[in-house]
Amino acid sequence: MSIPASFRRVLEAGDPAFTEGQHPELVIVYGDKRRKYLECYTVAAIEEVDEKIEALPRGSVERKMLQRLFNGQSHATSVDETGRLVLPAKLREKIGLSTEAFFIGAGDTFQIWNPEIFEAEEQAATDEWLDELPDDVDPLIFLDQQPGG
Repeated sequence: MSIPASFRRVLEAGDPAFTEGQHPELVIVYGDKRRKYLECYTVAAIEEVDEKIEALPRGSVERKMLQRLFNGQSHATSVDETGRLVLPAKLREKIGLSTEAFFIGAGDTFQIWNPEIFEAEEQAATDEWLDELPDDVDPLIFLDQQPGG
């Protein structure tokens, strides 16, 4: 599948070993059966996650769980010279991907979804969120709120 150019630039910037003419590397976290998408991390982003996991107490349930998710249920790969990403059949099957994919960027990560599943999940989440808000609320008010307050 072809990775949008803006996402490729983020992958390049987040790969400390990347140089012009090389292929940026990334890590795809596919997770457990509840995860309905693939989450792609830049090298720098996954290193940050790994550092946080290593800071947890050795043997703790949280550390074991996160190690399984981020180290045991992930796939290291790179973007090829044509800007494409080859997804193994196991990952395509996991999210029901056949012909089209939907990408969502989030800073130094992005998600790959089956478009139909994303639309259904997003609509359900939006409906639930909006149902909790007064009818006259303007969502832009959330941009003016300070973190933690």
